[in-house]
This record gives sequence, C-alpha cells and structure tokens, in this order.
Amino acid sequence: MRGRASVAAGLAAAVILLPVVGAQADPKPTLAEAQAKLKKLNKQMDEIVDDYNGANEKWKKAKKQYDKVNTAFKKQDLQVQALRAGVVGVAVTNYQTGDFRTLSGLFTADDPDTMLNTMTLMDQLAAGRTQSLTEFEVAIKGLRTQREAKKKTYEDAAKVKDELVKKKKKADRMVAEQVKLLRELGAYNPGNTNSTGQIYTGPASGNALAALEFAYAQIGKPYRYGGTGPGSWDCSGLVQAAWRKGGVSLPRTSYEMWAWGANRRVSVNALEPGDLVWHSGFGHVGIYAGDGKVVHSPQTGDVVKVTPVGEYNPDKAVRP
Repeated sequence: MRGRASVAAGLAAAVILLPVVGAQADPKPTLAEAQAKLKKLNKQMDEIVDDYNGANEKWKKAKKQYDKVNTAFKKQDLQVQALRAGVVGVAVTNYQTGDFRTLSGLFTADDPDTMLNTMTLMDQLAAGRTQSLTEFEVAIKGLRTQREAKKKTYEDAAKVKDELVKKKKKADRMVAEQVKLLRELGAYNPGNTNSTGQIYTGPASGNALAALEFAYAQIGKPYRYGGTGPGSWDCSGLVQAAWRKGGVSLPRTSYEMWAWGANRRVSVNALEPGDLVWHSGFGHVGIYAGDGKVVHSPQTGDVVKVTPVGEYNPDKAVRP
C-alpha cells in the first residue's frame, strides 16, 4: 500500500509540474485593441513625420540655392580664366604680329630707361584687360564666399535630414508591425493609387470649391508618410496640393501651416468650407468640407476619406 501511495503521490506532483500549453502566450489582440495601438502610434508618428517633411523641404531649398550659386561661380571662373589667358596673350600677339622693333627693345635694351619705357608700353596694351580681370577677380571672391556659405547650409540641412530619416525608419518599422496585425485581422485598407475619388457637391464656392473638388478627387487613395501625390498622400501633402488648386501656396508641414495662418485663425464653432482644421495638437490637418464633414488623409492603413466633424473633433482652424 505504501508503494502504491508513493506512486500516486509522484504522479500527482508530476501533473502539477506539467506546463499548461499556451498558458504563457499573450492573448491575440482584438480588432479594437489593434486599432487603438495603431492610433496611438500614429499620433506619436505625426510629429516625427512632420519634422522629417520640414527638414526635407529645408534640404531641397538649400541644395537649390547652392546649385544656383555654384553654377554662377563656375561660369564666372571660366570667364576669368579666359581674361587671364588674354592678358598673357597680349605679349605673344604683339611679339608675333605687332611692332617687333618696339618689343625687341624689351629684350635688347642695354640701359634701364629704354627697358622701363618698353615695359610701360606693354602695361598700357594690357591695361584694359587688367582692369576687367581685376573686376572679375573681385566678383569671383564674392561668389566663392557665397558658394561656401550655401554649401554649409546644404550640408547642415543634409545632416538634419539624415538624422530624421533614421528616426522615420525606426517609426516605420513600428508601424509595419501594426499594419501586419491589421492585415491578419482583415482591417488593413491598401487603398487604390488610381482612385478617381468622388465628386464634391457641398456648399463651397470660389477658391475653396477648387480646393475641395481636388481633395474629393483623391478619396480612396492610400495614406503614405511623406506622400505628396499623385498616388498617395500624407495629411499635409493633401491639404497643400488641394489649396494649390485653390490658388493659395501653403507650407509643406501641418506645423508650418498653423504658423502660416497666425493671422487667419478662426473659431471651430464658425467653420466654413475650405478651412484647415487640426485636432489633438498640430501633427494632423484636414479640410472642412461643409455639411459637418472633414476630408483628410488619416494614417497608415487607411485612405483619403470624409469623416464626420464630430468624429474628427477639430480644436483649431485656419481660413486660407
């Protein structure tokens, strides 16, 4: 009996020690949980991507300025080299085809006075070119200074861009994980880069009408960080392009748009079609379409769409 009791006790202990399969595995997130995580992540990403877009614009402008100055520098440099060669050629030309008797004195004169007189003549022959050469040398010096300054601006902006590219890649990896989860849950919308959108039939008029007609034509196209069309858009890229059609040149990023509209801000209780609207900070911007609707490009895994203003919940607005 004791033997049987010992065996039973051992089996019981073994059962207690056996791992329960799957007990330590994290439960699969629900659709609502996955979307909540993605929403939180995209809110964090808004600032990163807006900074990236801003740095990218700064870099492009700096490079354009540098290229322009550098091209002018090279052109002026070629002209200076040509003038320098021309001044040197004065002596050679006069020696070959000019008054050799005068020039020969430079080489055969026995007394210093004759030699100095001949050299004075040579100076006079080259005086016009020498003056031009001096002027060009001064211009080149100024251009060289400009080129170096623009080059530094370009290099500094490139460093900023490179650093932000690294941050964006890190954030993109995080978003990719969420996108994978949404795909598994069947909630990822890839959009259609060739979408013809919808026809705007709201109450807008004038420039706002042109902007909203463009924005509505983009409905169904995917959101993409840094997207400026035509097949995909980020929030500020869509707003900028739409209002360009409306005849207004807006900055590239949502933060810059808010700063640009410092003297154009309006109450969200008095919105009119075409107004730019923000919510929860300055990282996301859309366009109020009238009739209680906002057209915008929301976040990764979604598309350009129209959202009820109550769901969008704007807390800041600017009227272009």
